[in-house]
Amino acid sequence: MKYRKLGRSNIEVSEVSIGCEGLMEKSDEEVKRFVDEAHQLGVNFIDFYSSNPTARSAFGKAIKGQRKDWIIEGHLCSVWKNDQYLRTRKMSEVKAGFEDLLTRLQTDYIDIGMIHYVDGEKDFQEVFQGEVIAYAQELKKQGKIHFIGLSSHNPVIAMKAIQTGLIDVLLFSINPCYDMQPASENVDDLWADENYEKPLTNIDPDRQALYELCEKDNIAITVMKAFGGGDLLDANLSPFGVAMTPQQCIHYCLTRPGVVSVMAGAHNIAELKASVSYCTASPQERDYAPVLSCIPKHSFIGNCVYCGHCAPCVKGIDVASVNKFTDLCIAQKSVPETVREHYEALSHHASECIECGMCMRNCPFQVEIISKLKKAVEIFGK
Repeated sequence: MKYRKLGRSNIEVSEVSIGCEGLMEKSDEEVKRFVDEAHQLGVNFIDFYSSNPTARSAFGKAIKGQRKDWIIEGHLCSVWKNDQYLRTRKMSEVKAGFEDLLTRLQTDYIDIGMIHYVDGEKDFQEVFQGEVIAYAQELKKQGKIHFIGLSSHNPVIAMKAIQTGLIDVLLFSINPCYDMQPASENVDDLWADENYEKPLTNIDPDRQALYELCEKDNIAITVMKAFGGGDLLDANLSPFGVAMTPQQCIHYCLTRPGVVSVMAGAHNIAELKASVSYCTASPQERDYAPVLSCIPKHSFIGNCVYCGHCAPCVKGIDVASVNKFTDLCIAQKSVPETVREHYEALSHHASECIECGMCMRNCPFQVEIISKLKKAVEIFGK
């Protein structure tokens, strides 16, 4: 397992993490086995969006005595009513739901207090001009949460939240299908079949801008719905008409700017192991480019998706990383200090390119890589 720094914090989180789906409708003993297996595999990070009291209590028992081994995204505004979890902005319910989370998890703090599910403009205004954000800030001041997060499916709203300067972590839905869809306040649009009938080309600019903003401002992105609810793993359900593997889906997410961890949905230990096998998968097993480059009605042609297919470079240049840092600067119309430092840290730089063209022959998306490397030299000076 590899670990990445969680944005502005000093916390290291596993690249492959888990959602709480695998804890639902299981006995305490089954949850304990699941959690112990995840821990042994190197997972140290969980997103706990559900307010299911049984699952909360079972997880609390499973990590008793091991609380410091786990980084927890616990959601504010998620409550349990009529035997189901619901989102609320009613402060009496928000506060009671959070205190219930602490009690059932047998802890006195949550690492990331995640404001649950903000996709619409009206809801954004209610949250950020009202009592919810004030409550989150008070919890942070008290040490009951260490960082404030937000979950969203809408890149425009997510960017607005980040631009407030109050959000440290963003839980966002990412996969190659969703990345082609425009922003919407209706989350159902992301998987509506009719939205995939029209030709789609490249990553939606709002989503790309969101990832670049998070990279620039050092906001950690944690990923939900990497498998599209399982649809991407099934050729009959995938909008692409072909099945991707968990390793390909996870690698796609981890190559997006700003992403630090993928909350891989796993309902059982077998699914958990399938996701964690990403850590030992070969570059060929992780490679999502052959799928994306051969999909009818969908095209990433001319757009670098940072897949690494351009490698190996005869001069040792990490072309995918150079392109990523270059794109970040072009989007920001400046050279953020963090991006410059990341570029400086590369073992080889764009100026070492001898224009042999091997990378362009390898690229499945017909990217003008040599031109992009020349642009990198203009931006970074070497």
